[in-house]
Amino acid sequence: MDLTRSWADVVAFLAGLAAVLAPFVWATGTAAAVQPLLVLGALLLVSALWSLLGAGGASSWVTAAFGALLFLSPWAFGFDGSGAAALTAWIAGAVTVIVGLWTALQTRSRVPASA
Repeated sequence: MDLTRSWADVVAFLAGLAAVLAPFVWATGTAAAVQPLLVLGALLLVSALWSLLGAGGASSWVTAAFGALLFLSPWAFGFDGSGAAALTAWIAGAVTVIVGLWTALQTRSRVPASA
């Protein structure tokens, strides 16, 4: 088990969980935010859980892409003016992008070049 990959999956899982819970707990009243937060948060949850359970899971690049989509969702779906929902998407997305890219680059630097 790669511990570097494991902690990154835990962070992605928690970011996805925050995105999924946001429309029901702290970002209520923003109809435009519900669907993007639920769908993108669920994608993060499933990919991170899949990887944490040892089934391979999505690569760190895919996790970073889900995070980027989550980060951009307030502008794409028009809820950038609603504080809690937009902040949740921006923070969870940014954290996921940073962790995903950092892990992908760390993993890439450890792969030996083929002869």
